[in-house]
Amino acid sequence: MAAAGPRRSVSGAACRQLLLTLVIFSLAGEACKKVILNVPSKLEADKIIGRVNLEECFRSADLIQSSDPDFRVLSDGSVYTARAVVLSNEKRSFTIWLSDKRKQTQKEVTVLLEHQEKVLKTRHTRETVLRRAKRRWAPIPCSMQENSLGPFPLFLQQVESDAAQNYTVFYSISGRGVDQEPLNLFYIERDTGNLFCTQPVDREEYDVFDLIAYASTADGYSADLPLPLPIRVEDENDNHPVFTEAIYNFEVSESSRLGTTVGVVCATDRDEPDTMHTRLKYSILQQTPRSPGLFSVHPSTGVITTVSHYLDREVVDKYSLIMKVQDMDGQFFGLIGTSTCIITVTDSNDNAPTFRQNAYEAFVEENAFNVEILRIPVEDKDLINTANWRVDFTILKGNENGHFKISTDKETNEGVLCVVKPLNYEENHQVNLEIGVNNEAPFTRDIPRVTALNRALVTVHVRDLDEGPECTPAAQYVRIKENLAVGSKIDGYKAYDPETRNGNGLRYKKLHDPKGWITIDEISGSIITSKILDREVETPKNELYNITVLAIDKDNRSCTGTLAVDIEDVNDNPPEILQEYVVICKPKMGYTDILAVDPDEPVHGAPFYFSLPNTSPEISRLWSLTKVNDTAARLSYQKNAGFQEYTIPITVKDRAGQAATKLLRVNLCECTHPAQCRVTSRSAGVVLGKWAILAILLGIALLFSVLLTLVCGVFGATKGKRFPEDLAQQNLIISNTEAPGDDRVCSANGFMTQTANNSSQGFCGTMGSGMKNGGQETIEMVKGGNQTLESCRGAGHHHTLDSCRGGHTEVDNCRYTYSEWHSFTQPRLGEESIRGHTG
Repeated sequence: MAAAGPRRSVSGAACRQLLLTLVIFSLAGEACKKVILNVPSKLEADKIIGRVNLEECFRSADLIQSSDPDFRVLSDGSVYTARAVVLSNEKRSFTIWLSDKRKQTQKEVTVLLEHQEKVLKTRHTRETVLRRAKRRWAPIPCSMQENSLGPFPLFLQQVESDAAQNYTVFYSISGRGVDQEPLNLFYIERDTGNLFCTQPVDREEYDVFDLIAYASTADGYSADLPLPLPIRVEDENDNHPVFTEAIYNFEVSESSRLGTTVGVVCATDRDEPDTMHTRLKYSILQQTPRSPGLFSVHPSTGVITTVSHYLDREVVDKYSLIMKVQDMDGQFFGLIGTSTCIITVTDSNDNAPTFRQNAYEAFVEENAFNVEILRIPVEDKDLINTANWRVDFTILKGNENGHFKISTDKETNEGVLCVVKPLNYEENHQVNLEIGVNNEAPFTRDIPRVTALNRALVTVHVRDLDEGPECTPAAQYVRIKENLAVGSKIDGYKAYDPETRNGNGLRYKKLHDPKGWITIDEISGSIITSKILDREVETPKNELYNITVLAIDKDNRSCTGTLAVDIEDVNDNPPEILQEYVVICKPKMGYTDILAVDPDEPVHGAPFYFSLPNTSPEISRLWSLTKVNDTAARLSYQKNAGFQEYTIPITVKDRAGQAATKLLRVNLCECTHPAQCRVTSRSAGVVLGKWAILAILLGIALLFSVLLTLVCGVFGATKGKRFPEDLAQQNLIISNTEAPGDDRVCSANGFMTQTANNSSQGFCGTMGSGMKNGGQETIEMVKGGNQTLESCRGAGHHHTLDSCRGGHTEVDNCRYTYSEWHSFTQPRLGEESIRGHTG
């Protein structure tokens, strides 16, 4: 089954029909050689017959021409008929010329138009209805013009099945536009297969109708398979382009440069995309205000940019543009759409603030401060209440002493000039100020920050007042030597009357004197020393001695000032050694360092000179001084110096010759740390005479003879003799505890018995051990049994007193402590000492 054109009749197997199919046979490599278009033999005017891919042939072409006036070629390659054309021959050709004016190059494309006749094959008479043809019927592309004017019903094409050559075939269709919405738009004649449209179609609503054609015999058998029959609706340029917004609002700064993007407008077109019907071009129809032209729009993208430097918000702050968009690439016959674009010019700081006048005057009373004296208005054309309008004031000259301050009133934008530090009429009758002004925001144009237009001169007149005395400067200085004689007179504090510029008629009083060293003369203000000034008494020494003075005029108006007295030092203090008593541990410490200080100023102080004055030969022989630094010396002893406390005189002298001698007590002690040596008050200052020493030696000799007698008695007992009853019962025991010791036994003759190794030598222990370590041990007199010392003399054995007693002996009641012994011997030793001194 096949379809025939609207102006051809069906005449059996010999029926020929023209193909309405448009096929472009062009490959990328052959695009510039030849293009073949299959077209009907009759072509209507202003109809598209095909499309040539010009970009693949010559992408940069900017001029397209046709060699045949019957055909015109658009920039997208679409080929339209300029008038109705009838192809008398089967083939017709023409050339498309593509030119690039900039590169001066040109290419050609040959277009060949062909129309073919096709002979339908006849069926064999013996074939039955149900036998399928070797060639099945195929869908034949069909199209109709959008918004066609008819007449209706409008014939579209004829559908024919091959089985209709021998049998009676009936045709039917289905699909959208037939039995689906929109209903009854298409119908087909049952007997002939002619397809009709009943009314105009809008492509923007339905761009294609996919119909299904059926061929069947009278008895209901399908003569062929269902045939898909697409009907495409050819677009007509029936839709105007429409902007996406009726009114666009954009902003642009008045300081914008050329080419600044303002905004983008956009339009849409409902016609078929990628055709001339939807190729849009933008332009500006009208600008309000009209002159000068400040904006342009890109024809393809719709981007609006500035094209002038003359944007000035202060002149025109808003522009209105009528935007136009036209399809058909802006050709005169294209459809048009319009929109309004409002462009607001935003403010930039392109106007400097200016003073309304060049000079101002203000008045202020002297001594007034924190008062407003002047308001200075300025003008600025920029947008009010923005950083481009608000200003900052600066005092450029005349405020070197800091008397003035200027600020900005945020409401009125005025400069507020204030006096913040009192002015003195007697010093300056008027002050000239130069004021500058600038905006808070930086300037956008190349203009100086400060010009003649934004400077102003302000003359401040100071009004005179009748004032009291002035104590200026508040602190005055005077220098006095220490130790100055009482009653000495020195210049004191001086105040003055600001009107007369002198101190006549002023009286002075002393308000505060820390130590009462001075008095003040009421008329002249001079000070008189009432006591001796001592610099070293003042703390700290290097600070000034401050006296507060009150000055009073005849109207009892007053002021106060400070008289700072610098007490000049006199070398009235010798250097002083800091130490009083030192301990030197021999032999661990070989020396000690002596330090000295001088309360006078450094000019009267170090370096110090240390020396040993004329001392005893013993001190000079055993001790020596060497310098360590300007304030210290090193005291060293000789190796043969004995352990005792020495009193060493040391003289120290400052650089001016002031000297002092100090007796330094030095304890040369056998110790490892000075803390181990402590001098008790009982032994301090005791010096034994030679007769006392002789008496002590005689007493020791007497005691030794008694002990020797006891020892001899012991040796006599070894020959069978017993000790006398009274001697055998008296034994001396030395112990560090309350009870008798286990390893020490002292006999009555004063010798101590230890182990058997020591007793085999005939003597036990050492003499005088009861006085060890300061006399902390006790000497006990023990009255025992009848045992003799002979029984304790075993060689090579360790015996204690317990093993010699043979039984328990009550010793507690017969024990004499060291304190009892000391109380007995000490008076007698003292008597011997007194006799030695008197002797």
